[in-house]
Amino acid sequence: MIYVVGHTAVDHICRVPRFPPRNGSATITDRKTYFGGGAANIAAGIARLGEPCTLVSAVGGDFPGSDYDHWQKSLGLHQQFFTVPDAHTATAFMFTDDEGDQITFFEWGASGILSHSEAPALPFVHMATADPGFNTRIAERAAFSTFDPGQDLHRYSREQLESILSHINILFANQHEVESMCRTLGLSREALAARVPLAVFTMGAGGSECIKGREHLHIPALKVQMADPTGAGDAYRAGFLVAFKRGYPLLECCRIGTVTASFAVEVVGCQNNLPSWDEMVARYQREFGSFPGKMAGAGDTQPVWK
Repeated sequence: MIYVVGHTAVDHICRVPRFPPRNGSATITDRKTYFGGGAANIAAGIARLGEPCTLVSAVGGDFPGSDYDHWQKSLGLHQQFFTVPDAHTATAFMFTDDEGDQITFFEWGASGILSHSEAPALPFVHMATADPGFNTRIAERAAFSTFDPGQDLHRYSREQLESILSHINILFANQHEVESMCRTLGLSREALAARVPLAVFTMGAGGSECIKGREHLHIPALKVQMADPTGAGDAYRAGFLVAFKRGYPLLECCRIGTVTASFAVEVVGCQNNLPSWDEMVARYQREFGSFPGKMAGAGDTQPVWK
C-alpha cells in the first residue's frame, strides 16, 4: 500500500495568451473545471496503474456523495479523510499562457484542518502539497517517506524544510522548487541533492534527473502533443512510486514516471488521461524497447535504505 498525503481540490484551469503585468489584466480564452489537488492527482495515478493506494486528505461538506467522491471510489482509492462539514473542499485556480508557463492561486478551504491534525504513522508515504507542519509530523513518524513540496513551498520555514530533509528517503521537485529550496536553505543544487538519499528533479521539456550519491541519471521527456502541462509532475511521481514500490531499478522508475507523465499532458485536466499499467507498458516499449524486469528479490520487503 502506498499512502499519499495532501490536498484534494477542485481545479479551475484557465488559458490566457500571456500573463498581465502588475495591476494589469489578461483575457481568459478558456476555462474548465476538473478534479485535482496534488495528492489526489498522484493517488489517482497510482490507482490507475493498479497499485493499492490510500489518500490521506481533508475535504469539505460538499465532497461526500459528489462526482469527485464517486470518481475516487471508482478508481478503488482508499479514503482516509478529515471532513470539515462547514467548509468547502480546497480550490485551485490555474492560469497557463501560450508559452506553457503557469501561475496558480490556491484556496485552502477544508485543508486548513491539517495544521492541527494528528499525523498518522505510515509505512510507505508520499507527502505532496499539504500543511507544512502536518507534513513535517508525517515525515518524523514514517517508516519510508518521499516528499514533493509543490506550490505550497512558499509556506515552509527553513526549520520545517530542514526537518523534512533529515527524515525523508526521496525528494521530488521541479526546477523552480529546487531553486526556491536552495535560496531558503542557502544551498547549491548539488548540496541540496546530497542532503537526501535520492533526489528526483523534473525539468519539464528538459526531462528529469535522478541523483543518488555520485550516480546521476538523465531521462529525456517524451515528445507528445501537449494540450496542457498541468498534472505532468503528479503523474510522473505516480509512475515513479509504483515502479519503485514494485522493485524496478532507478532508471526504469524514472522512465516509467516519464511515460506516465506523457499521458497526462495530452489532455486538459490532471486526472483525465492517466494510463493503466498495460497502457503505460505499451508506450514504454514503443519509446525504450523491451519492458524491464524487476530487481531480483525486490518487491517482497519494505525499502529501508536511508
